[in-house]
Amino acid sequence: MILPIVAYGDPVLRKVAKDITEEYPKLQELINNMWETMYNAHGVGLAAPQIGLPIRLFVVDTTPFSDDEDLTKEEQEALNGFKKVFINAKIETETGKEWDFNEGCLSIPDIREDVKRKPEITIRYLDENFKPHSETYDGLLARVIQHEYDHIEGVLFTDKLSSLKKRLLKSRLDKISKGKIDVEYKMKFPNIKKGR
Repeated sequence: MILPIVAYGDPVLRKVAKDITEEYPKLQELINNMWETMYNAHGVGLAAPQIGLPIRLFVVDTTPFSDDEDLTKEEQEALNGFKKVFINAKIETETGKEWDFNEGCLSIPDIREDVKRKPEITIRYLDENFKPHSETYDGLLARVIQHEYDHIEGVLFTDKLSSLKKRLLKSRLDKISKGKIDVEYKMKFPNIKKGR
């Protein structure tokens, strides 16, 4: 089932999400709905807070990035078919020299900005079967994971911009929260006026 994606301005996007257990109700159904919602919106990642749930769960499928001709063959191969569920994730280390990459977010449609992130991460998480993993990722894979991880920490990519950039984007962000934007997927806007 395709779920509405929560827009910028909703308080759920600012909450530090809570860990879940294997007993979380209808977890597999929720994960399936998140995949369907993400693919419908042409995303490469989706975190539970983006569908209104303050829980530590996100999904990533970087396959759409794998045909980027600016990437090396190794990078393309790493991205192709990388599809994972991350539950109760904790980034343990972020290392290397920060690099810029243009990011967007399904909760903040039509805004893309260069964001600095460290190139390598080590992350601990549980998969959908609650099997524990500790893995190291770099490059675009690390970046997509960091972006989704930020969501479960109550952080948005716009928080990482300079104060000048934030001021310049303020009116556009306000419009998004009020639903004054054309978007091709189902969204829920926090500040929409009733009777519009």
